[in-house]
Amino acid sequence: MTYAFAAAGTGGHVYPALSVADALVASGVDRKDIVFVGGDRIEAKAVPESGFGFVEVAIQGLKRSLSMQNLRLPSVVWKASRCLTEEFQRRGTRVVIAFGGYIAVPSAWAAQRSGAQLFLQEQNAVPGLANRLISARAITSFIAFPEAANKLRHTRLVGNPLRPAFRSFDRIALRAAGRAHYGLADEGLVLGVLGGSLGARALNEATSRIVETRSSNEFGILHLTGRAHYEAVSARASKCAVPWVTRAFEDRMELFYASSDLVLSRAGALTVSELAATGTPAVVVPFPSETAGHQKANAAYLERFGGAVVVSEREIARIPVEVAQLLGDESRRAAMAQASISQGKPDAAIAIAAALRGAAE
Repeated sequence: MTYAFAAAGTGGHVYPALSVADALVASGVDRKDIVFVGGDRIEAKAVPESGFGFVEVAIQGLKRSLSMQNLRLPSVVWKASRCLTEEFQRRGTRVVIAFGGYIAVPSAWAAQRSGAQLFLQEQNAVPGLANRLISARAITSFIAFPEAANKLRHTRLVGNPLRPAFRSFDRIALRAAGRAHYGLADEGLVLGVLGGSLGARALNEATSRIVETRSSNEFGILHLTGRAHYEAVSARASKCAVPWVTRAFEDRMELFYASSDLVLSRAGALTVSELAATGTPAVVVPFPSETAGHQKANAAYLERFGGAVVVSEREIARIPVEVAQLLGDESRRAAMAQASISQGKPDAAIAIAAALRGAAE
């Protein structure tokens, strides 16, 4: 009996899938009964490093601009589907779950041809094209935001699968360890800045504007820059009077949130879900150019409940004022934290894993 996970392309697809797979193992499923399928991007490294089997398939995504490569797409998807059908049949796969992206469609076709039961998980408030195409075939579409139910079939609202550390998150218990981890003072306010794994130039520039307007004893900054921006931001931080700690990447994100009194971030689906799960007040700047306005819709969900202030990138000059007002208003931050955590769903991975086990038995 094998569970097949179709997750590829970005960390936003791959890491939720790994969280569900880990929850399956924790529930008693043998790690050898789980296989991932994908292409040659982040999944080809992250999955084997996590100890799961991986089958690489030649596949490509749809180019949003006019491209001759799109003419080849039907043939590529068909070949990938045929390859996966053979793989699922050989392994006796009974359950397939797709997490969106370019591997979802051929995996769904292969599930149907091999007799496996199909599930999908959608991370964003606005579902991606692949998940919209296959949702009618799925037994259940696990969603993280209620708005996604407008575009998908057979939905169940469970939240986004997060790492186990978020299920037991305790800000008070983790705060001292987090501050020590980053070399920050135990006392005092800290602004966390998070631009995602690749970083965000607009947030880096906004952070520079923030420190230009504040004095050195008001707060510290904990900045996850992304690897591409690390050297430039670190050089700037080293010349700043405000304590400004930079890291290219952080594996233990629970320490980042526990150390931060306020977070300035993009509105990726997992970031919004982590903010809610940890009850962290935030100023959120959706990435303006991503497909279908996913980040704008993600951010609007948290703002509607009072957990975040949303600032568009064209109004980014507002950020220093918004940050200063929130850092200076403890009661408002506490209200935002309570509103945010009321929408948190840290047990999503466990819920999805239980549903998959039930379908396989």
